[in-house]
Amino acid sequence: MMDAADTEDRVVPLRGARAMIADKMLSSLQGAAQLTHHARADMGAMLAAKAQFKADGIALSVEDLLMGAVVQTLGRHPDINGTLKERSITLSKSVDLGVAIALPGNLLAAPAIFGADKMTLPELRAARRDLSERAKTNKLTVAEMTGGTFTVSNLGLSRVEQFTPILNTPQIGILGIGRVVETAVREGDGIAWRSFTGLSLTFDHRAIDGAPAADFLTDLCQTIESFAP
Repeated sequence: MMDAADTEDRVVPLRGARAMIADKMLSSLQGAAQLTHHARADMGAMLAAKAQFKADGIALSVEDLLMGAVVQTLGRHPDINGTLKERSITLSKSVDLGVAIALPGNLLAAPAIFGADKMTLPELRAARRDLSERAKTNKLTVAEMTGGTFTVSNLGLSRVEQFTPILNTPQIGILGIGRVVETAVREGDGIAWRSFTGLSLTFDHRAIDGAPAADFLTDLCQTIESFAP
C-alpha cells in the first residue's frame, strides 16, 4: 500500500546556497543588457592536437584546450575582458578566467583562475582541477569567487549543443560550450563528416556592441580551427 507522503508534492524551500545562486542569477538578468551570439567551430584541429599531446605523454581534455583558445583570443579582444560596475568599465590587463563548476545538491560555483594568460596548457589544467576539488569541499576564497574577468561554462559532456549562459556579473562576457556533434558538410563534390562544437557568447551590451562581440566569437572559432600543439 502506497504511503500518503509518496503521493504529495515535495516542497523545497529556496534557502542557503541555492537561494544565493537564485538571487545572483535574477540580479544578473535584471541589472545587465544581456545578448547572446551563437556560433559553431570545427573541432578537427583541436582533436588532432589533443591526440598529439597524448602521444607526447601530456594528458589534456578538450575543455583544457578550449580554455587555452579562449585565453588566447581574449588577449586580442581586451574590450570584453573585464567588468562593468556603477557605469564604469574596468578592462583587465590579465585574463582571470572564471570556470563554472557544477556541485552536488544542485549548486554552482564559478571561481577564477588568476593570470590564466600567463599559464601553459598543463598549468591551466592543474589550476582548473584544483578549483574543482576545492569547490567540492567549500575551500574557495572570496577573491576566487568574485575576482574573475571572463567566464566559461562547459556543458560539453551533456546532450546540450548550444545554450544561453547568464552573465557572471559584473563581468562583461561569458562563453557557453556545448557538446561536440558529428556533422555532414560539403567537401568538393562529396560529403565529409566533421566534428563541430556549439559556442554561445553572452555579453553585456552596455559595455560592448554586437559587432565587436561577434568579432571575438569569430576569432575564437578561427583559433579553435587552427589550433596546434
